[in-house]
Amino acid sequence: MATVSTNAPTSEQAVRIRLLVLDVDGVLTDGLLQFDADGRETKVFNVRDGYGIRQVLAAGIQVAVISGRSSPAVDARMAELDVKHVLLGQNDKLAALKEITEQLAIPMEAVACVGDDLPDLPLMQAVGLSVAVADAHPKVIEGANWCTGLTGGRGAVREICDLLVAAQGTGL
Repeated sequence: MATVSTNAPTSEQAVRIRLLVLDVDGVLTDGLLQFDADGRETKVFNVRDGYGIRQVLAAGIQVAVISGRSSPAVDARMAELDVKHVLLGQNDKLAALKEITEQLAIPMEAVACVGDDLPDLPLMQAVGLSVAVADAHPKVIEGANWCTGLTGGRGAVREICDLLVAAQGTGL
């Protein structure tokens, strides 16, 4: 098994990023599915991840969410964060990514993708910077350029957001 560097991407790598692509379950959330008594799905999002997303957007980096599942909770949270590119219920995540990059005229080399499970690998292999969350599937960690120190839904997104904002020279 290949070893992934625990070192964050270099400033040169991070400064090229113009689009941050996030998975939902296992990245923006801890991956647990919660249903209320009426069978409605609920999700828990980390407020620090949300602040990181806002900072990335303020730095001029676009944010997209691509998920295999549809969820009104994700729609609501992404609207609250002003994330414009939300593609849910995607069976072919790579095709969805290509649609977004073509629409925004951003080359794949300028895309960072954060994932946690096997359906995320095709996206991660196609972009300039692939990131696995700390509790990702071992094959995803192996295939990533970098693995966060924090787990999905517990600050991993904020970790990558902070790195990208710092590289853009607009960090705290």
